[in-house]
Order: sequence, then structure tokens, then C-alpha cells
Amino acid sequence: MDIKRLKYFCALAQIGNFTHTATYLGIAQPALSMAIKKLEEEVDLKLVNRAERKMALTSDGKVLLRHAQKILDAVGDAELELQELKGCETGTIQFGASSMLSSYYLPEILAQFKRQYPRVRINLVEAGTASLQQMLLEGELDIALVRLDRPHEQIRSVELFLEEIVACIPDDHPLANHDTITLETFCREPLILFREGYFLREAVSKFSKQHHIKLDIRFETNLIELLKSMVSNGVGISTVLSGIIRPEDNLKAIPFNPRIPLNIGLGWKRNHYLSKASRAFVDFMQENLTERLIADQTGRASFLETSGSAPTLPLTPSD
Repeated sequence: MDIKRLKYFCALAQIGNFTHTATYLGIAQPALSMAIKKLEEEVDLKLVNRAERKMALTSDGKVLLRHAQKILDAVGDAELELQELKGCETGTIQFGASSMLSSYYLPEILAQFKRQYPRVRINLVEAGTASLQQMLLEGELDIALVRLDRPHEQIRSVELFLEEIVACIPDDHPLANHDTITLETFCREPLILFREGYFLREAVSKFSKQHHIKLDIRFETNLIELLKSMVSNGVGISTVLSGIIRPEDNLKAIPFNPRIPLNIGLGWKRNHYLSKASRAFVDFMQENLTERLIADQTGRASFLETSGSAPTLPLTPSD
């Protein structure tokens, strides 16, 4: 079977529309229609129902799609591995991270990596952790920062560091003098929250639903600087990772009781060929990121001790 036709077929199955798929692929719609028709002739099966309002695969088409995706993955892995036989670390890494982690934890470490590996290009994709996991599974990302408290059988991972979700409160707020805060107390305050699908929202939403507390959400945003500014100006309180609060923010990071730890690692799709550049990236992140975070963030060591978790693991995939 023609690889290009299989690629077109998989794209059409994912997008579900001939016009939009042709635009995505950068070809004319008649060319896409002809490629699908020739693929159907080649396998002597009807693969696509065109008469329906929304294009849909036939049962035979769904069977081919399952195999086509494996074929394209294998071809991509073969091309990558053969290319790497030519020399040192080069290439492109499709890397996913949440906006908060990429903005506050990665700039310096990514700059260091680029200085050490100038021929490696990193395309950073920002999304929520649930979306990043799905993008890994669908082959859209090579590596992503993932939560390790929810392992997936098709994703291999290594641990990087342990963080903590805390309440973000103005310096002059009545709760600012508290050593800890319960989720119940937090949920009854005016709130500024990340949107649904992000880990900073998850614990709050889950608790409020379980205890039938109607949240007073004054503002929703995934822009962390805007969120911090709104909290500082008294619009509401929020949740953040402990490491993003700076002295000049005029904000307090108050731990929850019980604490809400967040174990962060690098994940990649199981059975997916990890390029030499990607392997170098994983090694570099493990060797440098954890050490820098522990050095930079005061109080991190005591949190790790009370949580009973070590910050560094050897590069051994968790199966």
C-alpha cells in the first residue's frame, strides 16, 4: 500500500472532513478524494461513507485505520533511526508541557540544553496534562511533562521532581497568617481558578462536588501572571504551584491540609522509538532540572522529607 495514501487516510479519519483535511495536508481537495478512491481500489473495500453529512469510516475503514496507524508509526521510527546512524544528536523534539511549568520551571534549563545541543530543535507545545497525555498516545508529541500519580499502561516515564499545590493568597488577606488551609475553607472563598482540565483546578472541583459546595468563581484564566495579579488585587484567592510565588508578588503560598503533592516526570509513548536527541533530552533533564529546583526553592527539602519521597531517580523507565 502507498504510504502517502495511508497518511492521507489517517488524517481524514482524524479530522472527519475532506475540505479541512485537504487544507491541513496542504493539497487540493480533488487530490485527496482521488487518493482515498485509489486506496479503496487497492484494497478492494469501501473505506469511507461519503453520503453522510459528516464523513465517517466504514467498519472496513476502521480496521484499516488501526493497521495504518501502526504502519505509519513504524515507518516514522525507521526513518528516524536510519537518519541517526549518520551522526551525532540532531533533529527535532516535539515536547509538551503545561503553561505554568514551561514558564516558571523550564526557561533556564531549556537554554542550557540548547547550549549543549545546538543542533537539536525543540518545539514546545503548551496544554493541560490530560491533553498532553492524549497527544503522546496519538503520536503528536515525543516527550511531555506528565503527572506520575496517574500512570498509563501505554506511557513510559521517569521522575523529575516533586512539587506541591498550594493556596495563593494576598499578603493582607485574613487567611495569610495561617500555616495551612483546608480545601473546605478555600472553596468557600471568592476564587480565581484555572480552567477545567488543569491539575490546579482538579482538586478544588473534585472536593466541591463531593461536598456539595457551590464555588464562587470570580475569574477563570490559564495565564498565571494575570491570575497572580488578580489575586494580588483582591479579586479572589487561587491555587498555584509553590515554586512560582516570588517575594515581590506580595502573595503568600499557604499549604493545604492535607497537603496536595504533585509528582512530575517525563513521559513518552511505550514502544515508540525515542530518538537520540530525545534520549539526550531526558538524560539532561534528569541530571540538571531536579538539582536546580532543589537549590532554587527554599523549603523544598523539608517538604520532600515530610512527604517521604526522594527527588531523583535513575533513568529507568517505569513499566
